[in-house]
Amino acid sequence: MTASGEAPRARRADVERNERAIVDAAARVFGTSGVDAPVREVAAAAGVGTGTLYRHFPTRSDLVVAVYRQQVEDCAEAGPELLASESSPFRAVVAWVHGFVAFLGTKHGLNHVWRGDAAGISALHQLFIDRLVPVLGVLLAAARESGEVVADVEAYELLRAVGDLVAWAGPDPDYDAHRMVDLLLGGLRSVLPRTEAVR
Repeated sequence: MTASGEAPRARRADVERNERAIVDAAARVFGTSGVDAPVREVAAAAGVGTGTLYRHFPTRSDLVVAVYRQQVEDCAEAGPELLASESSPFRAVVAWVHGFVAFLGTKHGLNHVWRGDAAGISALHQLFIDRLVPVLGVLLAAARESGEVVADVEAYELLRAVGDLVAWAGPDPDYDAHRMVDLLLGGLRSVLPRTEAVR
């Protein structure tokens, strides 16, 4: 090790690369096989041994939470990037919401893995709200300013609605969550009369 500490920094970079590779692989595996997929499948997809995986994430819940947190951050960071790269603010809203739909697929099964840890689930839900609602709020504000979105809807309401459309999607060939979300997003372009709640 040099006096400048280059060896520890190189080792830390390697640890971080392994961690990110495991989290990315777990996201892919959980997205196709669910959070109960064998850990060895995640390790193989990440190109590491199961021992390396367990050193980073001693329990399955540790790994699932790491995937969840990383995907929340990725989803949050995508907002400004889409606003800068898409052809219009509304297209940025659509692209971001469909990315959010893909993220929700990873979230399935989280309650099962963290059964009995209400505080842990609550903390993750708060992270989800704190990071994603403001991002969607900025996208909606830009789309309103451009005249593309006229519906009176708040970012939190829209996230809830999208979540409800995706929550029970599962492997059903007769239900396309993305198509239903597109129909919902199309409604942002229209002003609809408020209906009285049925009592």
